[in-house]
Amino acid sequence: MTTMLLSVLLLGGQATVPAVPVTPPRAEEASGALRQVEDRRQEAPSTYVLGPDDQIEVRAVDADLGDKPVRIDISGFIRLPLLGRFKAAELTIDELEDTIAERLKEYVREPDVTVSVTEYRSQPVSVIGAVKNPGVHQLQGRKTLIEILSLAGGLEQDAGSRVKITRGIEWGRIPLKNATNDATGRFSVAEVSVQRILNATSPQENILVRPHDVISVPRAELIYVTGQVQRSGGFVLNDREGITVLQALSLAGGLDRSASPKNARILRRSNGPERTELAVNMKSILEGKGEDFLMLPDDILFIPSSAPKRAALRAAEAAIQVGTGLVIWRR
Repeated sequence: MTTMLLSVLLLGGQATVPAVPVTPPRAEEASGALRQVEDRRQEAPSTYVLGPDDQIEVRAVDADLGDKPVRIDISGFIRLPLLGRFKAAELTIDELEDTIAERLKEYVREPDVTVSVTEYRSQPVSVIGAVKNPGVHQLQGRKTLIEILSLAGGLEQDAGSRVKITRGIEWGRIPLKNATNDATGRFSVAEVSVQRILNATSPQENILVRPHDVISVPRAELIYVTGQVQRSGGFVLNDREGITVLQALSLAGGLDRSASPKNARILRRSNGPERTELAVNMKSILEGKGEDFLMLPDDILFIPSSAPKRAALRAAEAAIQVGTGLVIWRR
């Protein structure tokens, strides 16, 4: 969540309170307070539309409208000194400031009003993809990308290492080097490496999330190792485009005692659902005599037993396709 600006106010009828004299604050204090509010206001566009449960702060030179934040109630109304109860929801910051200033003219000759949002509660953030609790989450204060992902239950085991963020351009361009605008010019889009944030190698990518951001966590690309190995399953590629056959075998814990490495196979998807078989002499690679070549995303490395059968290969492929009983391993 982020502490941002917003405003609220308005009257439902003509005020009958007598125009009591108001002791104005010293000019230095008033301008200083307004500067602080203005600094916060830079975090939210003046076109931001207020909603129920948002918390706002209203400041006016030469008028006491209260010194505490005010929360918009479920009906969209707020109550302010002098002005009473009025509707604030569905108004932009600019509209609220203008409305408040107009109402204050009964008490102040030239009202100078600033409205800021201190807590967003009506603005959703959508988190979709490979998280445990995908859906819409409300911003409550300043929230970073990692905090929002935590609110969504964290990443699934097969989540990719890169997260895509889509933001309405009214909130400005996403503050990342790879940010670009979409074809319509209405959205800023960028990708973030969650792994780099968690490893503290790129903490600046843990940016603040804004209202109506869409955070998409794609499924990771995997390679699979099955057959006579210590731990069969899928292995997340992370930021790599691929890993070598020897690296994949190492991730699987090495060969089982009954393995026949010289008869290994890679099952690689071609066009369509069918896969082609590529012979791999793992024994030669392990001895340093054969070339350790790169596996591609979705490749299956199959290590047969000492008496391999083609039916076993097909069974392994079927198991991978169905996804039954396979463990996803993250490095």
